[in-house]
Amino acid sequence: MAARASGEAAGEPIPEESEPVEASPDLTYSMSAGLVARLKALDVALAVTSYQSGLLYLIGRNPETGGLNVHQTPILRPMGLSHASDGTLVVAAGLHLVRFVNALEPHQRANGIFDACYVPRTVHITGELDAHDVGIGAAGQPIFVNTRFNCLAALSDRYSFEEVWRPPFVSALVDEDRCHLNGLAMHEGGPAYVTAVSRSDTIDGWRDRRADGGVVIDVKTSTIVCEGLSMPHSPRLHRGALWLLNSGTGEFGTVELPKDGGMGRFEPVAFCPGFLRGLAFYGRYAFVGLSKPRYKRFEGLALDARLATADSEPWCGIQVIDLEKGNCVDWFRIDGQVAELYDLAVIPGLACPMAVSPGSADAATVINHAPGGALPQLRSNDSVAAAVVPAPATQ
Repeated sequence: MAARASGEAAGEPIPEESEPVEASPDLTYSMSAGLVARLKALDVALAVTSYQSGLLYLIGRNPETGGLNVHQTPILRPMGLSHASDGTLVVAAGLHLVRFVNALEPHQRANGIFDACYVPRTVHITGELDAHDVGIGAAGQPIFVNTRFNCLAALSDRYSFEEVWRPPFVSALVDEDRCHLNGLAMHEGGPAYVTAVSRSDTIDGWRDRRADGGVVIDVKTSTIVCEGLSMPHSPRLHRGALWLLNSGTGEFGTVELPKDGGMGRFEPVAFCPGFLRGLAFYGRYAFVGLSKPRYKRFEGLALDARLATADSEPWCGIQVIDLEKGNCVDWFRIDGQVAELYDLAVIPGLACPMAVSPGSADAATVINHAPGGALPQLRSNDSVAAAVVPAPATQ
């Protein structure tokens, strides 16, 4: 089964059994037969970032066709992504942190099909910090991984960032990516755990420790709670357990945290055929992002041997893992020029979202205000169509 992309939005009907459809001359999307039904049953949509393609993907269900809808929004090097409890999306994007807000009221639709239209309301310029994961703090302010300076950081009105926390093995706040700090797990509005490729304290030292130098650090105590990992990413807390992606081995699993000292242990749950980054949960399901490894940089990892043993090629996309069974139950795949994803988020309660690029003409013309006045309007010749209009009344 497959979906077609056209311009910024895609929503062609998808036959139950079909060959992949060309999304562009160099790109195709394909998916499992049950993906649309699963998204509908869970009542969720997905948001995915790809710094390689410079796109934010919003994946949902087209209410007119019943097929998959893939909306693409150009953003400068999108990386970390967080869906806040108030419905906003925060994206670490190049030299910016961008906060997107849904401009639609529940009864409104854009283009007749989109039940959310995310517009950039805050664009905070940080400079190029190589920001990776981003979370939302208790006061609603972003906390992000500042990989370039080996620390967790918050936004500052005066400076490029404000240091929040730094691993104990990094001796100074310095403009050197030493340990490749990347992943962030939030808990109750604060940073709980982070992942790093190594505990190196020299510039670029992490590259020599990719195979087994990865660590998980408890932010509150600044202690390493798991080691021996291969390029770990995307730590997340779900149902009382700490989950992560052991990217260099292609494994998704949990960290059995130490009790009364000692060191924790990574317990694999599922193998996914790719370099894993981007992890989100909804109930009993995990949504895992897969990328094709950049072999010149990541060659020699255990993932290569694991793929060879499985007689498999790495691929780019999303796998849905059933936590109770430990296997993949649905998937979405991208073939062609796009080979690398970074982060993903589950958006509850939406069927078919779209977003407006900060640098587009639409960002200037999508106008809304508090309920009680006219509906938000778009120019009739805009790429996202004539107007934001109310959804039809149900019978």
